[in-house]
Amino acid sequence: MKKLLLPAALGLSMMLAACGSDDGASGNAESGGGEFKPTESIEIVAPAGAGGGWDTTARMAAKVLQEEEIIDGKIGVTNKEGGGGAVGWSYIANYEGNPHKLFVTSPPMIFIPLNGQSEYDHEDFTPIANVIADYAAFAVREDAKWQDLNELFEDMKKDPASITVVGTSSPGSMDHMQFVQIAKAAGVDITKIKYVSAQDAGGMTQLLNGSVDVYSTGVAETVEQVKAGKVRVLGVTSEERLEGEVLEDFPTAKEQGIDETFINWRGFFGPADLEPAAVEYYEEKFKELSDSEAFAEIREQFGWNEMYLDSEEYKAFLDEQREDIQVLLDELGLAK
Repeated sequence: MKKLLLPAALGLSMMLAACGSDDGASGNAESGGGEFKPTESIEIVAPAGAGGGWDTTARMAAKVLQEEEIIDGKIGVTNKEGGGGAVGWSYIANYEGNPHKLFVTSPPMIFIPLNGQSEYDHEDFTPIANVIADYAAFAVREDAKWQDLNELFEDMKKDPASITVVGTSSPGSMDHMQFVQIAKAAGVDITKIKYVSAQDAGGMTQLLNGSVDVYSTGVAETVEQVKAGKVRVLGVTSEERLEGEVLEDFPTAKEQGIDETFINWRGFFGPADLEPAAVEYYEEKFKELSDSEAFAEIREQFGWNEMYLDSEEYKAFLDEQREDIQVLLDELGLAK
């Protein structure tokens, strides 16, 4: 990942000084003199159902923020499922300026608006902090003929339509695009990739029963089946090998000569027009979360990497992500 430049400290200080005198009427926040403190329960929205990456990130973050007394007060997690995240984003959009409403998100915040499935994109909200990096894994059945990504991609170059790739996201969203990004770097004609969507979370089932050839998913979703000897991970999209039992055995695309990575970043946003004092408050709290031993143990448990970005860094990163993804979606004819 490219290193992003931090904003000038003087410029940030001037901005906070100019805006910190607001009385924080939105959401009944207590602020003044550039300071903010929540005055009611904080709601963190996971814009998906229970058990997925957004839900797990939101609940683990809320747990540590409260148990470690990083934030003094109640934090609740609400699931707003639907539209690949769009339902949750629409919910938060109704709370402009309210510092007690947060949500967790990841690359679909870029994909979904670009492919026309949401009227809201990251610019309609306030980026607060990114906290983790997760990665994609490309799995095949243990008895598949491919031993690595290069063997798979060589066959795809010859006859891409003969190989079916499954993911649990819709075409043009994360499981599809993470595979496309790596395949393109390997020289595959991405317009001919045969991708099917199993949005009922049946991707692994389809792989195991032989309905599809490759499963594009998150690293954590492959571990148990690898342990059981049922699937083989041909490659992951991290810069370097991941740490941990089983994970350390997964080869990266880069070590196989494919010069590309894909980061499933995950972080937190607030509604539009959050006052700078509230943004600064949450930045500090999520940095404390990221640095805590308790959250480090959770990252290890789920195979996540540390990736903290403050609000300004996060915005710059997201703008760059959008440009890169726009190119891929245009090439696939999926941009709206």
